[in-house]
Amino acid sequence: MFCDYLVQILTARVYDVAQETPLEYAPSLSKRLNNRLILKREDMQSVFSFKLRGAYNKMAQLPSKIIKQGVIAASAGNHAQGVALGASRLESHAIIVMPVTTPLVKVDAVKSLGGEVVLYGDTYDDAFTYARQLQVEKGMTFVHPFDDPLVIAGQGTIGMEILRQCQQPIHAIFVAIGGGGLISGIAAYVKRLRPRIKIIGVEPLDADAMNQSLRAGRRVRLSQVGLFADGVAVREVGEETFRLCQKYLDEIILVNTDDICAAIKDVFEDTRSILEPAGALAIAGAKAYVEREKIKDKTLLAVACG
Repeated sequence: MFCDYLVQILTARVYDVAQETPLEYAPSLSKRLNNRLILKREDMQSVFSFKLRGAYNKMAQLPSKIIKQGVIAASAGNHAQGVALGASRLESHAIIVMPVTTPLVKVDAVKSLGGEVVLYGDTYDDAFTYARQLQVEKGMTFVHPFDDPLVIAGQGTIGMEILRQCQQPIHAIFVAIGGGGLISGIAAYVKRLRPRIKIIGVEPLDADAMNQSLRAGRRVRLSQVGLFADGVAVREVGEETFRLCQKYLDEIILVNTDDICAAIKDVFEDTRSILEPAGALAIAGAKAYVEREKIKDKTLLAVACG
């Protein structure tokens, strides 16, 4: 089914729950890299991640009768909080299936927002399978964390904000990839309006489902994924997100755990904020890109996604 993402993003219903997050210049890191590094601070959302954008946009456009029957989702944490918050605002009930490996702070956050948490499996994919089973049993609507046009469009509002907020010519935008919803939405908007801006995905070496899929020309299911960056620990990317990434992405950069830890430290030194591992992926990717390409005096934008 054709989806005009430019229209969907421009009309997305995200600002009932989301704020337009600021761009923040990272002075120390910029000086070290000899480039201007700017952070898009999605970690400053009320649920500390971008995920509420897509979740709410999907839920807010469901018919009233459907939303009242409740929603169900599978999540490693951040999508869960977005769905729980959205359900609360829309006076609906949310059941969230989370892997047993989910950090307790994220489980408690979902509960505090009114979500009913069910812990199942070791990975997101285990939780996803069980959530689909519960969906059938309970007759509730499933809110996919990434492979849904309305979810993708909600995340794409970040791209809209970036182009509006940044007055300097942007060389590249770096975005973490898990299932691919965030980068698909950003790319679908930015590449329509500013096609010369590079859209560069960043994945952990041990959780590179999109990288392997793009190289193979088809979606590849990983036999296992590393859990250090739990927010992007996805074995198989979405069908629609894969299509959009094939169409729009310039490249994917892979980083290791040490790179991610260094990026967390870098951001703390510049902002006194602590990003989660998945949230620091884009910064790690930007650093690796600069080291490889030996570029100078460019404006690089990294989405600090949580």
